[in-house]
Amino acid sequence: MPNVFFVNGPNANLYGLDPDGTYGTESFGSIRARCLACAASAGIALDFRQSNHEGVIVDWIQDARRDAAGVIINAAGLTCTSISILDALRAFPGPIIAAHMSNIWRREAFRHHSYISPAATGLIAGLGAMGYEFAIIAMSRLLAA
Repeated sequence: MPNVFFVNGPNANLYGLDPDGTYGTESFGSIRARCLACAASAGIALDFRQSNHEGVIVDWIQDARRDAAGVIINAAGLTCTSISILDALRAFPGPIIAAHMSNIWRREAFRHHSYISPAATGLIAGLGAMGYEFAIIAMSRLLAA
């Protein structure tokens, strides 16, 4: 069973705490549980992680070179600022899917540029937690190909 790292960036742990906010009412813990169940059904082991610290995220992506067949990433606010995460992703030899809960192109203009996308095999945005599940299914199919 291939191992996949699902890396979440800053403030993802706050999902669901602002029911009127961009990310809805579902908690991060609930989203994690949905993703783990989806991964099990798709035949992959999922290592679901979250950090508010850019360097930790870079370390995890580097660890993925040794420990994972694929990476799914929602770098959150670091998507539009982190060249370091881009460089780490470019060094990863397997498939990468960028997954965003919101449609970043319907939000503030500064969110329209993604440093992550040039390293990604594919991108899913704007579908909330359902998009996370789609990313897991897509990754399982990429790894099976």
